[in-house]
Amino acid sequence: MWALKAWRRRRTSSRAVLDEALWRNVVSRFAFLRALTPAEQGRLRDMTQRFLGCKQISGAAGLQLTDEMRTVIAAQACLLILNLGLDYYRGWVEVIVYPGDFMPRHEYTDEDGVVHITREAMQGEAWLQGPVILSWEAAAESQNNQGVNVVIHEFAHKLDMLNGEPNGFPPLHEDMSREAWMRDFSTAYVDFCSRVDRGEETEVDPYAAENPAEFFAVLSEVFFETPQVLKRSYSEVYRQLSRFYRQDPALRMMR
Repeated sequence: MWALKAWRRRRTSSRAVLDEALWRNVVSRFAFLRALTPAEQGRLRDMTQRFLGCKQISGAAGLQLTDEMRTVIAAQACLLILNLGLDYYRGWVEVIVYPGDFMPRHEYTDEDGVVHITREAMQGEAWLQGPVILSWEAAAESQNNQGVNVVIHEFAHKLDMLNGEPNGFPPLHEDMSREAWMRDFSTAYVDFCSRVDRGEETEVDPYAAENPAEFFAVLSEVFFETPQVLKRSYSEVYRQLSRFYRQDPALRMMR
């Protein structure tokens, strides 16, 4: 099985070779990619090539995707797993990209057995064992490097889903403590929700107070895009994310 995986990775890598000028242009758009060392950029490029070889990134609602647009999405997605491996995105194959906000149809049954159908404008969505859906307009805005990044957000949900429904508690590494993760995230989440309820201005998007899963995804955005904000606001959460992603973006940015 492991030999087959290695063969498949070599095969998909050779099929999807990134143009040098295109890659340099993609990296130049994002401060958090420019901050990578040459060795890290090389590993990210290799992983991005393999991602493009094994995942289908397709446009919807008439959107015509270019190679550069696909690479913009793939490179950011692979940043999360740069030191984890492509296997962390196992079990699904598709990324669907709309031109702007999209309105999926959701159906649910309440406690009384009544079926409800909802439609709400969204910029991104991740399905359990299904596709990642993105708004290209929102993804393009992520290039402002302001701590809001729909690509990082939705792919963080994908990591959270590795052990079931997203709940802000992805599968941790063997050298990490579940108790410490729960303690540090719970303390920060309660504090953040209280600040939002009081109407305080926060450096972190208030959407993080929606639920623990969104707290994890939003703080993952901040971790990679504006790491000093997270380190200043919730240093213990920063340390937990640094252990989970096996990266230190704050130190990287300082360099």
